[in-house]
Formats: sequence, structure tokens, C-alpha cells
Amino acid sequence: MCDPTYEANHTGTTKIAVQESVGTILAHDITEIRRGEFKGRAFRKGHIIREEDVCHLRKLGKENLFVLHIAEDEMHENDAAYALANALLGEGVIIEGEPKEGKINIIAERDGLLKINKGALLEFNMLGDVMCATVHNNTLVRKGQSVGGTRAIPLLVKKDIVHAAVGVGEKAGKIIHVKEIRKPKAGIVITGNEVYYGKIKDAFAPVITKKLDAVGGEIVGVYYAPDDESFIEARLKELINAGADLLITTGGMSVDPDDVTRFAIRNIGAADITYGSAVLPGAMFLVAYLDTDNQSSIPILGIPACGMYAKRTIFDLILPRVLTGERIGRKELAGLGHGGLCMNCEACRYPTCSFGKGE
Repeated sequence: MCDPTYEANHTGTTKIAVQESVGTILAHDITEIRRGEFKGRAFRKGHIIREEDVCHLRKLGKENLFVLHIAEDEMHENDAAYALANALLGEGVIIEGEPKEGKINIIAERDGLLKINKGALLEFNMLGDVMCATVHNNTLVRKGQSVGGTRAIPLLVKKDIVHAAVGVGEKAGKIIHVKEIRKPKAGIVITGNEVYYGKIKDAFAPVITKKLDAVGGEIVGVYYAPDDESFIEARLKELINAGADLLITTGGMSVDPDDVTRFAIRNIGAADITYGSAVLPGAMFLVAYLDTDNQSSIPILGIPACGMYAKRTIFDLILPRVLTGERIGRKELAGLGHGGLCMNCEACRYPTCSFGKGE
């Protein structure tokens, strides 16, 4: 049984003399063979015939061509691809080159965090005859990296489908974005009697420093504190006064009586405190926000003990999101459960892996 869509796409095929074909659209590939030199495609299906092509086609023995005529309610695949891409492109992404056979690649215009409106992407792809595929939401990307691709599936696509797809993108405020990651001024408080009194060597500071360096961050101060609420609270306030716009604490996040870090965070006036995440490593993670006099909020990230020894943790997933200005709460931390199990691969491939990509 014939596919009615396929049949409908070929109703505009017409046989036409080569000299009359300028401006028409090829309905098939044309092969060129030069003995001992070349064998391959000279003209692609969908190619729009130009004046300079006529002589070449005649040399290939083509006196007549099968061409397509675009109906009033149809668009050529390449024109449709431009319209689709422009509906998808948000901040921080651009088109790479020109469309080929109805396909356009979308690349990052800058380093940053890829954000995909997944609901709108699904709605876009449900229309049929158009599609878009992307890299996972919340992936760290580099300038020039491919983050998505879109295409019109048939050679001639109905205008109403393209217009509907454009409407989805416009309604969503575009679908693909690369958010800029701000460079933080971080203050760090490393808690625990064992470290403070020199019984064990601190392993947190080098790990956090390396991860902040990776996002271009500056460290305004590193303090060590015993398991004492008042002491930790005082160090946090000192870091704020020193200009920290991101506070990071380590340790003191479990339920033992001497784990008081989260109480010190509450004591400095932090709000929206969320304790516990659906990620391993990092179940005892904390995120909070401290509102300041200038109406901005200082994010506070509390890293549990796993941050010392696990190469990738909840901290890697949340830090870039916080630095794009995203407000993280219970819903965001709970949503990380699907894909939130680090496989602890022998050769870590993060961020090109499944960790944190299921939300």
C-alpha cells in the first residue's frame, strides 16, 4: 500500500527541457562519470537549477529533467530549514553554514550551559515533517560545539506545518539557548574538627579550587572551622564582607549531633534552604540563598563529604546552573534523580556522559 504522504510529495514532478529548467527544482540526483577521474553525484535532489548549470547538464547528456514545482501551500526544504532554525535559536547559539538537503546545524556561539525547553521541543517534533535533535539539557558546551540540528523531512513541506513549528518556538521564547556562566567571587568555609585541629589533611580546598578555576572563578578567602555554629557563622559573614558572591561550605552535612554547618547557614539569615538531593554522590547536598541589601541573592552551596573523594558529584551539576542565575530548589534537586547516579567510570568522560542528564 502506498504511503499517501510520499505520493503527495511527488504530484508536482514534471518533465521539462533543460533550457527551460532555470529556477526549477531537481526531483532526483544526477550522476556524473568521468572515466578514470570521477564518479559521483553532480547535482543533488532539491538543487535549484541556475543558468550556469544548463551547459553542464547538457554535457552529462541531459536534454530533459524531472523537476518539482512548489505549490502555493508548500516550501522548499532549505527555505523551511531556515525558518525552523530561526524559531529554535535563543541566546548564545547560531546557525552553522547553509542548509544542506533541508538540514541546518546549530552551534554554540560561546562557552556556557546548554538549556533546552524540552516541553516545547516535544511539541515541535510532534508536528511531523519537521524535526529537531539536541544535546542533553544542562550540558556544559564550548564555543563552536554542535548543540542541535533541525530539518524539514520531505523535499517539499507544507507551509502550515512550518508556520506551526515557528509558532511553537516563538511561544516558548525560543527552544535552544546557551546561557553565559558568570565568574564568581567565592568564599569557602571548610568545616570539621579533624581538619581544623590538624588531625587530618584537608582534601576539600584543592578540589573546589580546581572546579572554580574551570569556570573562571576567583576565591576571595578560604577559612577552616571546627564543628561550632557560631564560629562557622562568623567566617561566612567575614567572606560576605570581603565581597564573596558565592559561598561554599564543606562537611557538617550529615545528621550527627556535631554536624552543624547547615544550622550556621540558617543563622546568617539564609532563605530557601533545601537540604538533600536525588543524586549519588551528593545526597546530603544543601543549597540556600542569602538576600542582600542591594536586592541580589548570594547562593550558598553545602557540599557533603563525598566532594573530597568522588571525581564528579552533585556540585558539578549544580554549580554551573547557579552561575547562570537559575534558582535551585526542591523540584530541581528532585528532578535530578533520573540520571543522577554517577557510574564512577575508570576514565571519566563528564560532561559527555549520562550523569545529571535525565532531568
